Amino acid sequence: MSNDAFDAPLTDEPYEIPSGKRNLLEGLTEPQVQAVTTTEGALLVLAGPGSGKTRVITSRIAYLMLECGIPPWNILAITFTNKAAGEMRERVSQVVSQRQSDAATISTFHSLCARIIRIYSDKIGLPASYSIYDSSDQQRAVKRALEELEINTKNFPPASVLSAISNAKNELQNASAFEAMAGDFYTKKIAQIYKKYESILNQSHALDFDDLLMKTVQLFREHPIVLAELQERYQYIMIDEYQDTNHAQFMIANALAARHKNICATGDPDQSIYGWRGANIQNILDFESHYPDAQTVRLEQNYRSTKTILAAADALIQSNTARKHKELWTDNEQGHLIECLTCRDSRHEARQIVQEFEKLNSDERIPWGSMAVFYRMNSLSRVMEDAFRDSGIPYQIARGTAFYDRKEIKDAIAYLRTIVNPADEINLLRIINTPARGISDKTVKTAQAQAVASNRSVIEVLSQPEQIPGLNTRAINSVNKFLDQLREWRRLIGLNETATLAAGYMSLPDFVEQVLEGSGLATFYKNDKSDPDRERLANLSELVNSAQQFTEDFLEEFIIDDEAADDAPASQQLLGFLERIALVSDVDAIESDQGSVTLMTLHAAKGLEFNAVAMIGVEDGLLPHERSQNDDNELEEERRLCFVGITRAMKRLILSNARYRTVFGQTMPTMKSRFFKELPEELCEQIDLSDGGFGDTSSDSSSSWGQTSSSARDSKYQVGMLVRHPKFGLGRIQQVSSSGGHTKASVAFNQYGVKPLILEYAKLEIVDMNDDLPF
Repeated sequence: MSNDAFDAPLTDEPYEIPSGKRNLLEGLTEPQVQAVTTTEGALLVLAGPGSGKTRVITSRIAYLMLECGIPPWNILAITFTNKAAGEMRERVSQVVSQRQSDAATISTFHSLCARIIRIYSDKIGLPASYSIYDSSDQQRAVKRALEELEINTKNFPPASVLSAISNAKNELQNASAFEAMAGDFYTKKIAQIYKKYESILNQSHALDFDDLLMKTVQLFREHPIVLAELQERYQYIMIDEYQDTNHAQFMIANALAARHKNICATGDPDQSIYGWRGANIQNILDFESHYPDAQTVRLEQNYRSTKTILAAADALIQSNTARKHKELWTDNEQGHLIECLTCRDSRHEARQIVQEFEKLNSDERIPWGSMAVFYRMNSLSRVMEDAFRDSGIPYQIARGTAFYDRKEIKDAIAYLRTIVNPADEINLLRIINTPARGISDKTVKTAQAQAVASNRSVIEVLSQPEQIPGLNTRAINSVNKFLDQLREWRRLIGLNETATLAAGYMSLPDFVEQVLEGSGLATFYKNDKSDPDRERLANLSELVNSAQQFTEDFLEEFIIDDEAADDAPASQQLLGFLERIALVSDVDAIESDQGSVTLMTLHAAKGLEFNAVAMIGVEDGLLPHERSQNDDNELEEERRLCFVGITRAMKRLILSNARYRTVFGQTMPTMKSRFFKELPEELCEQIDLSDGGFGDTSSDSSSSWGQTSSSARDSKYQVGMLVRHPKFGLGRIQQVSSSGGHTKASVAFNQYGVKPLILEYAKLEIVDMNDDLPF
């Protein structure tokens, strides 16, 4: 493939500003105008929540084209989700011509790197048809690595191993570098697994998500001419959500900007919530150190939330130290007080949230689609789901890419990936006998063993089935028939045996349909008796529709040569389609206009907004998470997470906690989150519906349970107090009474349930509510 793809302009049209689109600065505030018109040199835009950041970025892109005469192909805008990139691209196209919008690169980091690697794949020893492994592919690869190394998955869970490998790659440590610094037994084992995992990916001509970044940095370091080409191409760089960049992304951004130094970073340190996956808040805090001549613009006016909600969020986040202060303000209405609900348990909490949402829907006409429930842990969603289902309220869950995670879709995509890249062993082994075609597990394992012994790929071994020991004539014929079908598909799509790209003979949707029929998947699911409604067959049909939509709406951004999208080879279209599927994220699946309440984690809520928001489980141990209790940096990130959740709300905000919560089948007392105490009292309406249960010690103790007898009221132990027992551990006092000259208390302990104790002998220690607690 030619490496001139970045050199030639995509259009020689003169710049004609569309009618009525000249006044790009109309309606912008003074700081926004400054951010848009400061085009040369380094610029840091500190954008508070709801401050019109996306409008500023899109206006800046248009300003560069229309007012500064910058060719669109010299502009690069990077954001963090496909959804955000799509919205940004759409907004730009409303201001400039469609061709100019298409010629600019508006992308995520991973999509940009995937595109660069496809163009320069030969420089790092990859075919252009390399595979991108999604989360499930990575799980299968690491499981295979553990199996080959005979390492127990109970001691080294695949998810934990992948997390460790991901962290290493984000720090640009390959397997050899990681092995060199491994000191203890656990790290040495991870290094061993990492090397095997990397070997499996290399053998399969595959990259995982983190490789896309690491290999791009490798490309820049080893091939300065390539970097120079890209620097000349991308002369004006904008990076959104800069506070969420990790070390590898920081290196890529700074390498691309090193020549022209026209880099604009937008973001907010107060919304940095991805430290657990490698994001480094110092990238934005130290921006002015990296670029001493940088100008800084603060976007402090909020257009989203009421004064009450914004003031509460601002008060909360000021407890953090790792930040750049902004004076957040809004011209919006004062709005309602924040409802701080204390409920009995998780079911009671869910019912109360549902009732509140029903009121907002009927009394204030807030549509279901403009309401959301946030939680720190995915496990909290189940009870909420039950409550919404019981009430007949429509809801959707933002939890992964459900469509592309379905088995029948994963099977179909595995066929497409294997056609493009037969060396992709993970996907090859998924489809080789799906549906059943007479290739047994024994045949597969024998081929795998011979591949390892001869240092060849499985597809190479299978290409000579008669040389595989123990295969009978039927098995040999089955393997040959399967490989003949693969070759025919590759011919139809225009891929020759050396995996170079050539013109295909079919449209992408027709080709996908051909694969579904030829593979037997369509027939298999058509006759699937466990699916009488043929939903799985309908899903396969929807995959064809997805391919059609891709060619109509998304293909342009994946084109890497000079031809128009309509003229792109079918093989290139298929590569782009598979790349888009691999890089879809959970947030991309959220549909805010579906008339359904959205349930999601606080991390997934980033960048969204809703008229009404309920944050459940606002308790110490959940928010902030228990692992942050003894780490100031992690506690600050938990506070930022809470800040992000609060600032998603436009008009109504509910923060709830339950005094009891069931964990692993045991009902345990909880503590209200310390973050409640950091919210100004005058902005909150405290609503205790718990009937005197656990939680806030200020709750009314005269209810039907948790009573204190008059003779015991002078005791230093009172209902609601958190206490520690030398044997039973942490608990909370339910009831205090006098009997037989002794003061007794019923105490509910985390692990031992309710115990009656005589206070004179119990040796209870009263625990300060501000103490760090292990739950």
